[in-house]
Amino acid sequence: MDDKIMEQYRLWAANATADADVVNELKAMEGDGGKMEDSFYRNLAFGTGGLRGVIGAGTNRMNIYTVAKASQGLADYLVKNYEKPSVAIGYDSRIKSDVFAEVAAGVFAANGVKVNIWPQLTPVPMVSFATRYLGTSAGIMVTASHNPSKYNGYKVYGADGCQITTEAAAKVLAEIEKLDIFTDVKMVDFQTGMKDGDIRYIPEEVYTAFVEEVKKQSVLGDTKADKNVAIVYSPLNGAGLKPVLRTLKESGYTNITVVKEQEQPDGNFPTCPYPNPEIKEAMSLGMEYAKKCNADLLLATDPDCDRVGIAVKNQAGEYVLLSGNETGLLLLDYICSRRIAMGTMPADPIMVKTIVTMDLGERIAAHYGVETINVLTGFKFIGEQIGLLEKAGCVDRYVFGFEESYGYLTGSYVRDKDGVDAAFMICEMFAYYAAQGCSLLDKLDELYQEYGYCFNTLHSYEFEGAAGFAKMQDIMTKFREGLDAIGPKKVKKVLDYSKGLNGLPKSDVLKYLLEDNGSVVVRPSGTEPKLKAYVSVSAESREAAESIEARILDSLEEYFA
Repeated sequence: MDDKIMEQYRLWAANATADADVVNELKAMEGDGGKMEDSFYRNLAFGTGGLRGVIGAGTNRMNIYTVAKASQGLADYLVKNYEKPSVAIGYDSRIKSDVFAEVAAGVFAANGVKVNIWPQLTPVPMVSFATRYLGTSAGIMVTASHNPSKYNGYKVYGADGCQITTEAAAKVLAEIEKLDIFTDVKMVDFQTGMKDGDIRYIPEEVYTAFVEEVKKQSVLGDTKADKNVAIVYSPLNGAGLKPVLRTLKESGYTNITVVKEQEQPDGNFPTCPYPNPEIKEAMSLGMEYAKKCNADLLLATDPDCDRVGIAVKNQAGEYVLLSGNETGLLLLDYICSRRIAMGTMPADPIMVKTIVTMDLGERIAAHYGVETINVLTGFKFIGEQIGLLEKAGCVDRYVFGFEESYGYLTGSYVRDKDGVDAAFMICEMFAYYAAQGCSLLDKLDELYQEYGYCFNTLHSYEFEGAAGFAKMQDIMTKFREGLDAIGPKKVKKVLDYSKGLNGLPKSDVLKYLLEDNGSVVVRPSGTEPKLKAYVSVSAESREAAESIEARILDSLEEYFA
């Protein structure tokens, strides 16, 4: 084992005594070289997504020490760049989220940074909203989004409510790297900070203002909608329960059944080990409820309530899960058609999507005279475009943004994807079509008939630990050596975003444009030890598309083996 790893282990064993869980884990890993290496082989990476990692002891883990060090670095950055620095802090239902939020608050307070913290767990978008509403210098959300329960994370937002830029992240990282994790961090006790007035709870008026902004996104007008549709909702033991139900009920949707086992906050996620609405297993209990209740619509939000998954009944009475792409296409078409009908479509409207999101969205947008802006993977880049429109004095041009990973935003009141807004708009869209005797599946078929069938899939490959990280780098190197074909389709063009294409930031992403309007995108996840492959196939039917996709996937898996 590397001497530096053993040195770090001994340093932690001697100094990390304030957290019993960390102390016990350090004792348990003594003599286990593999566990030591994985816990200490690097510092937990800080970037535009902040921190994310497994909860535990060590420099490569989420714990009170790594959170405090990151907070100290961010505090030093804020003190240097703002005359009266302040932050807004939120946290979700994950294990230790409340603990990490209070630790961060204590560090900021000790460094003269005023702290505004939500008094209860809240969705990600409410941190973005509070940052803008309260005019704070930054926002922090303690969450690992949809990751398994062993993970937690620490997302950072700028004063504009958008996740911090690459430039800002680099400056914060430079401050973090100056610090000794045990001797350079200032901290006050949370309750002391509250008593002294350096930490305060965010008032109820901000919560209400957020809900009102979401409700303003309605494009229903006076048009008839069946708001008595039967809805089953699951917050997947996360932060969505109260804001989603409040928004829906205040808007007239009262026929709602909540999945009991997934209703209350629980960071162990006992009924859905991978609490991600993209995953069928996470939706399965909700689908059982939908069948029992004969519900019309199933909604599920992930633990930090920035993603929404849905299922609807087909003609045979079976529940069908819609992909993030399909829901996004439906919302895009609904919003554009309704805004035109209501006379509220702005001049020169803009839709923003990521490069891995279904290109069919561009054809729908063009039909309504809406310009499409394509950005890198990550909703922060959609938020950045909204910010640029705001700086140019034309933020009203933004009408919709979405990504294939179940993230949507219809307004400019926040700068991140919003599961509260998405749940509300999905219910409105469903109720609108229900009043016309039309299902979402009927509407989706209409779109495919009008614009052509397109089939998109996402495949993730896990590579844990130091060896896995090196393996991912090797795989990306092999892909960059060039491919003439992927499966049955010839490669027409390769877009290597590591070179900063089309004015976008440099990113470790490859997009292969295939013949017959197909594509394959390969990229390492920015937040998980995974490589992701996005496959898009255009064909005359779903059956034909699935056959082509399967052959493409067989070809790709030779690289991922």
